[in-house]
Amino acid sequence: MIRAVFFDAAGTLFESRDPIGRIYARLARDFGLDVSEEAVAAGFRRAFGAAPGLAFGLGLRHDELRRLERQWWRERVGETFAPIGKFPDFDAYFDALFAHLADPGHWIADVEAAPMLARLKNDGFKLGVISNFDYRLYRILDGLELTRYFDSITISSEAGYAKPRREIYDAALAFGGVTAPDAMHVGDSEHLDFAPAAALGMAAVLIDREDRRAKPLIAGRTARIRSLASIHELARGL
Repeated sequence: MIRAVFFDAAGTLFESRDPIGRIYARLARDFGLDVSEEAVAAGFRRAFGAAPGLAFGLGLRHDELRRLERQWWRERVGETFAPIGKFPDFDAYFDALFAHLADPGHWIADVEAAPMLARLKNDGFKLGVISNFDYRLYRILDGLELTRYFDSITISSEAGYAKPRREIYDAALAFGGVTAPDAMHVGDSEHLDFAPAAALGMAAVLIDREDRRAKPLIAGRTARIRSLASIHELARGL
């Protein structure tokens, strides 16, 4: 019986108001580099596809984690633009970009997120987040009025491990006071969310909003869905 439901964050509960490539390119023009959205999006995919997880080990101080998170993102943004062009002042651009994406106003919650979370909470489920996002996630969830639903928020930098490593899932389960068979994880990545959760023995749900099937596709303790509206029913049945 499912007692706790965990969620990925970006791409699952919320997404950026504009495509990331467009955001990067629009701000780049303000800092003296005129590049196309398509070129930036391709650079972003290349840089982040090859990136190490946003995790730096255990036992680090709060201020050191914040410094390492910013440095990780600075390297990824630098790699994104390296084949495209050179900024007159890259540091100024990066500072503006990092602050821009920390602003909850530049993100939008899935329309089903709050009603679904409220229903689960009212029915007594423990709720948590498991995310490879950095500390800005706390401010974004606050601004989108989603924090109040969660009993725990586990981010990779603070857990010391990034998805798909099982250690971040183990940490979230420990925070929630549940074991893997008693928990479900919902995310939008086959590699980072669905496969590792299933391998750990959790019920695993993959959300694919491009999939036009009207009903969830359920196999054992796994499901593939197109809307967060399906989660309550799945939590009671998987």
